[in-house]
Amino acid sequence: MGQGASRDIEARLDEAAGLAEAIGIQVADRLHFRIRQPRPATLFGKGQTEQIAAAVEEAGADLLIVDAQITPIQQKNLETATKAKVIDRTGLILEIFGERAATAEGRLQVELAHLDYQAGRLVRSWTHLERQRGGFGFLGGPGETQIEADRRLIRDRMAKLKKELEQVTRTRALHRARRQRAPWPVIALVGYTNAGKSTLFNRVTRADVFAENLLFATLDPTMREIDLPGFDKAILSDTVGFISELPTQLVAAFRATLEEVISADLILHVRDISHPDTDAQRTDVETVLAEIGAGGEGGAPLLEAWNKIDLLEGEEDERVRAEAARRDNVVLISALSGEGVEDLLTCATEHLRKGSNVRVAKVSASDGEAMAWLHSHGEVLGQHSDGVETEYEVRLSDADWARFQARQAERA
Repeated sequence: MGQGASRDIEARLDEAAGLAEAIGIQVADRLHFRIRQPRPATLFGKGQTEQIAAAVEEAGADLLIVDAQITPIQQKNLETATKAKVIDRTGLILEIFGERAATAEGRLQVELAHLDYQAGRLVRSWTHLERQRGGFGFLGGPGETQIEADRRLIRDRMAKLKKELEQVTRTRALHRARRQRAPWPVIALVGYTNAGKSTLFNRVTRADVFAENLLFATLDPTMREIDLPGFDKAILSDTVGFISELPTQLVAAFRATLEEVISADLILHVRDISHPDTDAQRTDVETVLAEIGAGGEGGAPLLEAWNKIDLLEGEEDERVRAEAARRDNVVLISALSGEGVEDLLTCATEHLRKGSNVRVAKVSASDGEAMAWLHSHGEVLGQHSDGVETEYEVRLSDADWARFQARQAERA
């Protein structure tokens, strides 16, 4: 149940149901309401609340998911009115992330986000603090004791998590600095959840990353080397899927992970072009990118991969293809069938080459590795050697020129 907010109502309901099903919740009924004036006590009007309570009773439902953000008071009052456990959109997304986090870093980030969210809520237990992994007890469970949160315990736990994450951030920064000294560009895959990023990642890298028709199938970032036309190799990074109204706690908690996107040489935005809300989803992704300081003016170039074109038919297919043809940063693909993927990689190379300038690079005449590097990463326009040193005129991007200089400095 949700407010719709200028999105396709059925698509929004499908997404909410998909979020629930992603963690094994069986959806018994779906309702939507237009809320003209949100009620402080229950969000919904009196008649709407009664209608919801009747639907919950008829379905025999144990859980009511409100596809909006609700206050603790609204949550408590709706639970009283419906005699069912109530969670909102933020709580549901955090619950999914709690189950999906596979790495120690992911679990730290999600738990911190969850604690921040729950700090002002006098609902549910804090038994998850004693568990190692999986979910956060929003949905209850056998043997869980219902106790009010110990706020001091929460604050202490949050402080401990923040210290641990600071260490993770420092380690990740060191790894990133090491990669930036390497001669390979980094391409970050971003996109709305379930847009097909992991399917594309698997096809390009021949990897076997968890890729299913599920919201948030990928949570922890994955990086692989790929072959890219005109480069020895490149690094492709698959990131967590974005979503509308992504909880601010998660944006903050996952900042360390999302910094991989900020430092990328190219941002590859994978869009499900067959989705009725594809334009709204693009806006959601761009909003999160702006929040973390990625993309935009002065940032890495952004290339859009319009995925799932195999699902388009007739006039819609013609319209999308015509629109894509008018733009120089769009490639039509089907990550499932492989259609357009080679064109996408070629276009990625072109975008990485953009902004290249002619530089003068001097290398030892015996440094064959440096010569090969310049030929593979830039366009060599001329060269002159005196037998001791070779001077190259080479067209390189700012990022590649910085990599070359760092490489040479390390070897000096």
